[in-house]
Amino acid sequence: MDYNALMVELRRSALLAGDRIMEVYEADDFEVRAKSDDSPVTVADEAADALISERLRAAFPDIALVTEEQAGSHAIEARTFLIVDPLDGTKEFVQRRGDFTVNIALVEDAVPTRGVVYAPAKGRLFYTTADGESVEEIGPFDAETPGDAKPIHVRTPDNGALFVVASKSHRDAATDAYIAKYGVADLKSAGSSLKFCLVATGEADLYPRLGRTMEWDTAAGDAVLRGAGGTVVRFDDHAPFDYGKAGFANGFFIAHAPGVELKTP
Repeated sequence: MDYNALMVELRRSALLAGDRIMEVYEADDFEVRAKSDDSPVTVADEAADALISERLRAAFPDIALVTEEQAGSHAIEARTFLIVDPLDGTKEFVQRRGDFTVNIALVEDAVPTRGVVYAPAKGRLFYTTADGESVEEIGPFDAETPGDAKPIHVRTPDNGALFVVASKSHRDAATDAYIAKYGVADLKSAGSSLKFCLVATGEADLYPRLGRTMEWDTAAGDAVLRGAGGTVVRFDDHAPFDYGKAGFANGFFIAHAPGVELKTP
């Protein structure tokens, strides 16, 4: 695997897709439709998906591609694959709250090893380098020329005063009850895969998710968090959180910095 070539293309594809998304986001109006699972989809999702898929299939024809917006790809069975959520946080996009991201990741042997998370409305770009370490690039973001990037790393948590981040659109009573088991100094809400990135940069220590997600929602953020020294585990037994599951559906999980004393459900 040529990880240098991979990360150049993943970064470039994410930025170009972000440009397409922002064209729609900044328009006066756009159509919102419901998919078969009642989740929203817009022309921005579809345009970003088409751009990313075309580029990745051309650049890496021998690597399987799974993408949210192409149901036919959800039957793929492979140990190594690229996985894409072209617009994660469509609800945030529709409500113009800015917390949406472009997610592209490489999964190898059930582990997301490389990834990029781009939040175009927030002006934040996170990715793993070719060696698997995570960075945040400082704008302006040029698709052809990487800018200055700073290494990111999880912080050392204080279990009596944790920084916690939870879903903005999907937070519920069960999540609040679980968070209440911890000593919390600050609790913030964020949308999309940005929550993984906040743990990766040390802006949060803990992100529990007690709700439905798919692997394309989490793989890129998971890769960035792992590359910053963090981890993701299953909610029920704290076992490793793996990828390539049938149907690509996730169970509940906890993303956290090492040193957080995880509570049982």
